[in-house]
Amino acid sequence: MRVFFVIMIVLSSGVAGCFGSDELFDEKRGIPGGLALACLQDDKFEKMKIHFLYEKGYDPIAMDLVKTRLQQVCDKPDGIQIVANEIDFSEDTSWSSDDVRDARWKHGEDAMGSDTLHWYFLFPKGTHNDESVLGVAVDASTVAVFKDTIADSVNFLGRPSADEIERAVTVHEAGHLLGLVNLVYQSPIDHEDSEHPGHSNNEDSVMYWAIESSSIGNIFSGSIPDEFDADDKSDLAGMASGELKCSDQLWS
Repeated sequence: MRVFFVIMIVLSSGVAGCFGSDELFDEKRGIPGGLALACLQDDKFEKMKIHFLYEKGYDPIAMDLVKTRLQQVCDKPDGIQIVANEIDFSEDTSWSSDDVRDARWKHGEDAMGSDTLHWYFLFPKGTHNDESVLGVAVDASTVAVFKDTIADSVNFLGRPSADEIERAVTVHEAGHLLGLVNLVYQSPIDHEDSEHPGHSNNEDSVMYWAIESSSIGNIFSGSIPDEFDADDKSDLAGMASGELKCSDQLWS
């Protein structure tokens, strides 16, 4: 059990920002979790590319970790490849979820335009316009991680560090693209936080609600999880096998 360092807990952790609900999702771009089966199964996509688009000076540090976490749950016999590119987004320092979505589709390609599945992780300078948000999933193939807000969320003890938080946030957002928790399915396990939909109620899961909130430094005083817990993995296995029915899939 982790030790909690409680100064202040922000219960309203920006759920709207978390899932990028500025407007209705474009049907072809889908909702977070809309390409979960495309990743978990190999029926159509036997390989995958995870693209990291980052502003100069905002190099992502969790690329290999995200690849590892996806390899642990996704069926990609031809492998998962990392593609990293420095991008001048030429955006203001305050990002809406629409801004993230537009930047991804301006600089990236179709998520399903070939026999390869493409997911995009953006690392822009600046913050989300909901400044409590450390990361956001804006459609079925796109997330953004805000390193400036992560740096500001570190508590005065420096534990967890900005690097540890970034790793956890990046894997957390990948979890949303996989449909966690209950975004495109209904788990038979009671592990969704009732006050923070789409998130785990287990502080030992990377899908715990506080992972992507700026209050993270006020809640954790030591290490933070960067792995899916047993309940998360059970859900993903059930989705992959067809035992758990998935909705809103762009491909299935």
